[in-house]
Amino acid sequence: MRIQLRAALSCICIFVVMCCFVGSCTTDYVTGKRTFTLVTESQEVAMGKEADPQIVAEYGLYEDQELTATVQNLGERLAAVSQRSKLQYRFRVLDSPVVNAFALPGGYVYVTRGILAHFDSEDQLAGVLGHEIGHVVARHSAEQISRVQLASLGLGLGSLVSDEFRKFADVAEAGLGLLFLSFSRNQEEESDLLGVEYSTKLGYDAHAMAGFFRTLKQMSAESGQSLPFFLSTHPDPGNREVKVHELATEWQGKAGYKHVNTSRYGYLKQIDGIVYGDDPRQGYVENDMFYHPEMKFQVPVPSGWNVVNTPSTVQMVGADKKAAVQLTLGKSASLDTEADNFISANKVTVRKRDRATVHGFSGLAVESAIQSEKESVTILSYFISKDGKIFVLHGFTSDDLFAKYRSVFAGVMKGFDQVSDQAVLNKKPDRIKIQQAPRSGDVATVFSALGVPKDKQKELALVNGMSLEDQVKQGEWIKVLGK
Repeated sequence: MRIQLRAALSCICIFVVMCCFVGSCTTDYVTGKRTFTLVTESQEVAMGKEADPQIVAEYGLYEDQELTATVQNLGERLAAVSQRSKLQYRFRVLDSPVVNAFALPGGYVYVTRGILAHFDSEDQLAGVLGHEIGHVVARHSAEQISRVQLASLGLGLGSLVSDEFRKFADVAEAGLGLLFLSFSRNQEEESDLLGVEYSTKLGYDAHAMAGFFRTLKQMSAESGQSLPFFLSTHPDPGNREVKVHELATEWQGKAGYKHVNTSRYGYLKQIDGIVYGDDPRQGYVENDMFYHPEMKFQVPVPSGWNVVNTPSTVQMVGADKKAAVQLTLGKSASLDTEADNFISANKVTVRKRDRATVHGFSGLAVESAIQSEKESVTILSYFISKDGKIFVLHGFTSDDLFAKYRSVFAGVMKGFDQVSDQAVLNKKPDRIKIQQAPRSGDVATVFSALGVPKDKQKELALVNGMSLEDQVKQGEWIKVLGK
């Protein structure tokens, strides 16, 4: 379950607008020239500091101290050779299967376990971390925020309701919009250059970074659609792979380059056992039922509804997007206190409030309504006490549709129950396992020899940065899946 960023990002958006009238001239750390920005460096740091705990809550941190230490150590070394080395950087490994890396203003850099699983060497990790540090050094987020602010300011004090700002606010309201600001092609090219520079200075081979961009393009082509991964938040400036190869050759031609003593096996050994794909221990859907093995509960999912599961929130959304159910953990010690806090915080009008028992668990059912500027929303809430925790379920829709959805909401909430099925409780995630090729041949032949199912072979070839036709030598280390 995961917590939403709506409130936090709204605060950040307000913070940004409040800063619109505070401009300053600062030095571009890359070019050394004076430049104008509406976001000061202290505001950059404040934005990152405020958003970081929300990012951690949204994705969760991946619990592998050794891998986390490797990322932190390498990131600090790369930052130390950057043009903005005095800034305090923080590097996080997020517990997400999405293949992504990104940076917040002020020095917060994130990589997902999904992208770490796809790297084939420490050289690739160094190149991508250097790229993200480049966004921070060049203050690309500040530039993009300033661009939006200037567009709004051009419309006068009414900018808060301008079309330009509304677009920006809507993106932030949708989730991580402010944090995933869309960089320009020029900014991406600059970060590619800086990533090559920093990694090369430490003795890493930046040609490997170009190879990883090729893998990303292949992943995008295989999907047949735009994925919420690296290329979505980092638009391809065009011919990126070729350009990065050229930059790598150029930087390696400069005096002093000597490749560090790293091995492909050394990196693969570090990610041996990393969780791959969705982790069922954090919740999964099967046969119209959402199961959470770690917290030992289950709750039915209405047929045809979509489920979005994050570490602190489970959301079920109707196919017509006119109704939704949200499940979170409460923060209070009692059912009444939790209900009272919800009522007070959201200023809802209570229509009904009754005691309830759900599969033997004590509960409280509350029907309430809240009037927004556009419409009245009716909410059916259940507060359920289980194992010393309070589970909070809210079903909400417009007032005129509540009669249609009330039984659907009630079905979900009254279906909340303890999980006792050992098959559910013991369900384990897929993990990256490294094995040596038992024979020489193409990737498909080697996968078959290692028992990789046919329907997984193309996907795993991309995880290895290869195609099924590429050749593998006997004894070469390769990534497969295990438990």
